[in-house]
Parts: sequence; C-alpha cells; structure tokens
Amino acid sequence: MQQHDIQHYLERYFKANGCEIKRNEDGVIEVKLTVELDKLLMNRPFYWHYVEKTGKIAEPMTLTFLTKRKEKEQGEFIHFGSPRLHQIFQAAKKTAAFIHLYENMQGTETAYLPLVPWLMLNIKISYAADRKKDYIHSFGLQLITGQLHTNFMNRLEPLNLKPKLPDYSFPLTPLIHPKSGLNRIKKQIAALVESEGSQWAEEAKKRWNNDLQLLERFYENKEKTEAYQNEKIALKNQYEPKVNVEFINGGMLYLRSNIS
Repeated sequence: MQQHDIQHYLERYFKANGCEIKRNEDGVIEVKLTVELDKLLMNRPFYWHYVEKTGKIAEPMTLTFLTKRKEKEQGEFIHFGSPRLHQIFQAAKKTAAFIHLYENMQGTETAYLPLVPWLMLNIKISYAADRKKDYIHSFGLQLITGQLHTNFMNRLEPLNLKPKLPDYSFPLTPLIHPKSGLNRIKKQIAALVESEGSQWAEEAKKRWNNDLQLLERFYENKEKTEAYQNEKIALKNQYEPKVNVEFINGGMLYLRSNIS
C-alpha cells in the first residue's frame, strides 16, 4: 500500500462515515470527526461521560494526518505500519464491514437511468515469517458481465457515492449471484498469492535452519531440557512462513459510470 493509496483510503473512509474533510491536499488530510468516530478512535471516555452527564455540547476532535513528511505541517504521520492506520482498519470492520452505495450524478435527468451492480472487496495479504510484507488489494467485480478490476478503490475515487438511491435511477438485477462473484474474487486472490512466488519463504527457511544449527551446537553436549524444546518452538514461531488473507470490508455498489 503506497502513501497516496493511504490518503485515498482515509478520504473515502472519513467521507463514508459522515466526517467533514477540512483539507485534502498532497500529503495532508484534515478531518473533523463525528461523535461516533471520536468515541471509536480517540479513547476519551471521561470526556464523553462528562458531556453526557452535564448536557454540554459535544465537540468532536479535528485531526490532521500526514502521508508525506513536511517540515512546516503539524499532524500525525501515518503509514502502512502505523498503529493509527490499523486502528482505522479495525474500526472500519466494526462500523462498515459491508456497505451499499449508489453513484449520484448531478444533473437534471428526466429519464430513469440504470445502475450497474458491482461487488467490491478490500483485503490485506500478509506474507509473514521473521520478516513481514503486507499488501492491500481492492477488487471490483461487475455482476452483469463478470468484468473484474484490481485497484478498484482508485477507480472509484472520482465518483460521487451515496448510501441512498438517487432520483431518476434504478438498480439492475445481478446476473451473477454475489456468492459466485465472491468465489471468482477468491480465485484471483489465490492467483496473486501464487504469483508472489516462494523465494521469500525459502529464504526464511534458510535463516530458520541456520539458527537451528546454532541451537543444536549450543546443546551438543548438554541435556535436551525443556528450555531446548521451548527455544525450538520459538524458532518455529519466528521463522515458519505463513500467508494470511484478512478481510477489511466490502460492499455492493451500483454505478452509472463505465469503469475501465
């Protein structure tokens, strides 16, 4: 996940949750939280207890996130490994694990226009051993033609998406059942994992074997105690290659635009 992808993700996340985007410039996004997101993200239980007890007007926090380091900008630098971004991922799973959105095109249409159904899925793939690589992938499958796109969130960036069906529009009935669409996306995920290759895992196993040899030499003339077994288990936990696929969120989107 590149830094510009993070900024796009933050923008869409906060917009989808009804927050006010005060600034959205290259490397900087300033957002005023809603009450719900302030409670979810900012860990201010005493403040909210005070507000609720006294009837005081609530004042959710305004945050500035930096996706590029800038000397003259004050804010929280956020990158893929930052705790704040993973906190937002977890919050997204709680508040909007699966959404329905409709494209809203401004105009004065007098004829009803069809909205094409898309199944969207955002996932994180982690390749983990003693070192770790994480990738965010966004998929969009059109449920009429079966057209499949990767980097789907980026393609949605210019669109105006709303949770309410706009006037002069109607959703088309999917020809591909969403469950079948999900299976198609799963096959694409499997192909992505396979394309990563096994070199990273083989290198981890070599490092694992080197440390095992050191351990064996250390205990060469000693009793193989419980401590020895625990160290072997610890090495296995540290080095054993694992691929984890984690669901972030998904949704049904109904779009007028032709996604290419």
